[in-house]
Amino acid sequence: MRDSSLLNEAYDLCEEGEYTLALEYYDLILYKDPRNVTALINKGVTLQNLGKHSKAIKSYDVALEIDKNNMDALVNKGSAFHTLGRYHDAIDCYNKALKIQPKYAMAMAYKGLSFGELGLLKDAIRCFNAALKIDKKYDVALNNKAIAMELLKENSKIKPKLLKSKK
Repeated sequence: MRDSSLLNEAYDLCEEGEYTLALEYYDLILYKDPRNVTALINKGVTLQNLGKHSKAIKSYDVALEIDKNNMDALVNKGSAFHTLGRYHDAIDCYNKALKIQPKYAMAMAYKGLSFGELGLLKDAIRCFNAALKIDKKYDVALNNKAIAMELLKENSKIKPKLLKSKK
């Protein structure tokens, strides 16, 4: 089998939820061609689907050693960091992606998600707004902007306000 047909087969296995078998295909492809960026990224995604986020990050790192500007590797690596609760690392990945492609709605919205997890709701909303300027119907940005705005509204009701002294 050629590498492209193995890649297609591995992709199909992932679509069917056969992640462990798909990993074997990706490993076979990478044994033959260790610099196959597509296989490295797809292996990372498959590892994420199996909950192996640290191993996924390693796979993305290898892909980024070969192609340092690969948007899929950067955004997926950020997603893996996000899932691990490493929000600042995730934001760094999204920022790198946005330096390469400033109008990348997914990277901008995912950056907003990480800001939201850090409790930086205004920054999150700014990111969601920026993503929506790029793609008006991007559901991740639309849905999470609404959630962040509601949380911001609730937080402003809860916080006690200091009184200014009257002189």
